[in-house]
Amino acid sequence: MVVDLLLTRYNYVAALLLLGVGLYMMIENRNLLKKVVGMNIFQAAIFLIFITAAYVEGGGPPLVSGPGPYVSPLPHVLILTAIVVGVSLTAVALALSIRIYAEYGTLDESVLRRLRQ
Repeated sequence: MVVDLLLTRYNYVAALLLLGVGLYMMIENRNLLKKVVGMNIFQAAIFLIFITAAYVEGGGPPLVSGPGPYVSPLPHVLILTAIVVGVSLTAVALALSIRIYAEYGTLDESVLRRLRQ
């Protein structure tokens, strides 16, 4: 029963694995660039969860004239907006990382804390 559930819900399993990897990278790594990569992996998992949850078996576009179950376009629009925000956030984080490296010569979090004190 559990195996059947995992095989039919593999998108959720993949999303949970991505969430775990991304969260681990953001918490455990001391390098700022690795934290940015972890944040992007975490964001991809969130996107996968939203798109998977929006799937409707046999659903069609939300046209008034068509029959049957409809797929809500709202999750897809939200994910497109989140992708744009994620790319912008990544660009700002990388720009700040470049500036931090130019100023302090390192991206290691513990070294940066020591240098700031």
